[in-house]
Amino acid sequence: MAKCALNDDDICMGCYRTIDEIVGWSAADDGFKTEVWKKLAQRKTELSKGELGERNSISRQKWLEAEARKYHSE
Repeated sequence: MAKCALNDDDICMGCYRTIDEIVGWSAADDGFKTEVWKKLAQRKTELSKGELGERNSISRQKWLEAEARKYHSE
């Protein structure tokens, strides 16, 4: 069950990953995960300085759109 809450830019306000990163996480290789981990602290800092926007649960539609992007880019 997804626990992520996305802001208006589709970034989770709990883990700071984008929806595309969240959807692809379980199948991602260690290199991809390492690159994402490097970005998270910076994202957290940037988001805490500005307006975070409304938090929205990941909808099934958003999840399916992100999955479609993932599979079309492979």
